[in-house]
Amino acid sequence: MNEEKINIRVLTPFGPGIAKTKIPTPIITKLNEYFDKINSNTSKTSELNHGNKLVGNVSKELKIEHQFAKECGWTDFLSKITEIYIKALTEKNIKKFSIIETWIVSQFEHEYNPTHWHSGHISGAGYLKIPNTMGSNFQKKNMYNYNGHLQLIHGTRQFLSHSLFNIKPELGDFYLFPNYLMHTVFPFRETKEERRCISFNALIDEEIYNVY
Repeated sequence: MNEEKINIRVLTPFGPGIAKTKIPTPIITKLNEYFDKINSNTSKTSELNHGNKLVGNVSKELKIEHQFAKECGWTDFLSKITEIYIKALTEKNIKKFSIIETWIVSQFEHEYNPTHWHSGHISGAGYLKIPNTMGSNFQKKNMYNYNGHLQLIHGTRQFLSHSLFNIKPELGDFYLFPNYLMHTVFPFRETKEERRCISFNALIDEEIYNVY
C-alpha cells in the first residue's frame, strides 16, 4: 500500500500580526549622525528629551524632530511600510498616516525597558547600533539568553498558543505591531557598548483601526 504524501500548512489566524522589514542603510547612517550630533549638545538634548514621558530605565531617549524625519527619509519609509503592513492584514488601503512621535533609545549595560504599550494605532521598533556581545547568562545550563532582546507579549500561554515572541536585535531590523501589544526590553551585560534602537507611534484611518 502506497502512503499518500501529507502536506500540512501552519495557520496563524489568531493574535495580532507583526511585520518585519529592514531600515535602508542610508537612513540608518543619517539617524545615527543626527543622534550623535544632538547627544553632544546639552541644550538640544534637554529640548528633545523624551525619557520623562516614557517608562524606560535607560540612559537617553531623544525625540526626532519632524522636519529632520522628513528630510532623511524616515517619515516616508514609515508611511510606506505601514501601508504595506495594513494592506497585508486587512486588505484595506490607508488614506491617513500621521506620526505622533518618533524617538531614539540609547541603552547601556544593566539598563532596561519594563513591560509597556504605546499610544496611537501603529508602533514599531528597530535597531541602529548593536553591541558585539550582550553578555552571558549567569547560569551556565542550556537556556535561552534574553540579554538585550525585545520581547512581545500577547495573551497567555496555552496549548498550541504561544504568548511570547522573543526578538534578537540585528542591525537594521525593524518590526511593526499594533500599539496595544505589550513589550519589554531586557538588560544586557559584559560590555560598555551601546544598544541603540528607534521607535515610533502613528495614527492611521480611524475606520480601519476601530474594528468595533
